[in-house]
Amino acid sequence: PTSKTNASFMMECCERTENDKKGGHLAIRNSDKHLILRESAMCADEDEPAFQDITKHRFFNTNNLWIRLDKLQEIVDKSGGFIPLPMIMNNKTVDPKDDSSQKVVQLETAMGAAIECFDGASAVIVPRTRFAPVKKCNDLLLLRSDAYIITDDFRPVLNPACNGVAPVIALDSKKYKMVGALEEATAEGIPSLVECKRLTVKGKIRMGRSTRFVGDVSITNKSDEAKYVSGKIEDAEMDVSDAVGLGALKPTAVPTAPIDGQKPGTS
Repeated sequence: PTSKTNASFMMECCERTENDKKGGHLAIRNSDKHLILRESAMCADEDEPAFQDITKHRFFNTNNLWIRLDKLQEIVDKSGGFIPLPMIMNNKTVDPKDDSSQKVVQLETAMGAAIECFDGASAVIVPRTRFAPVKKCNDLLLLRSDAYIITDDFRPVLNPACNGVAPVIALDSKKYKMVGALEEATAEGIPSLVECKRLTVKGKIRMGRSTRFVGDVSITNKSDEAKYVSGKIEDAEMDVSDAVGLGALKPTAVPTAPIDGQKPGTS
């Protein structure tokens, strides 16, 4: 692509959907009209609703980048041997599995942010067939489900039965922050999502091959124990907090006393 346009740097972008609203997006810097990449960690809290507005910021970076090596060398030489990427400060915890562990600031840079360093950089919109993002457990559940198929040349693409629109998945961000939690939730198999429009899960839920979500489904579990959902669930708002749980046994201590005349060592 860069050979035909003479672009110094070209980024492949996709149109944002609700599933992508928290990911980085393209913008134009007013001072020099350069394309820039904005990541969520670079966004002020009060600007978050605008950042996630997919009608305002329509395109996100796929991290498929085309670069003219001669232009890259010019920037490296000019900057003293490196590319001056903007620094991102990301608030984390030392143990990503434990939100109560020591809070730290992770310093990082984004490869796609190099777009702002190149004069004449551009972007090209590509179809979703070029990109199947997995940044959170929401994405991983979707990709593993029947909403995606694997082509003969081993590319994951959206199932044609979805009519070009991927289901919107919103798993509880605190309960399903790590992959291990999703593995546990789907230990009995991946549910069917090909007919699902939106799935919202709040709390600990278990699902499997027998689970089929259709239309707009919301499931809530306010209890500490995981609850299993199965069968066809269509256009429903379910609260399974009082359903029979699947969590670990919770034994209670019951005071006892010897029976009159009971011999030692017997019960």
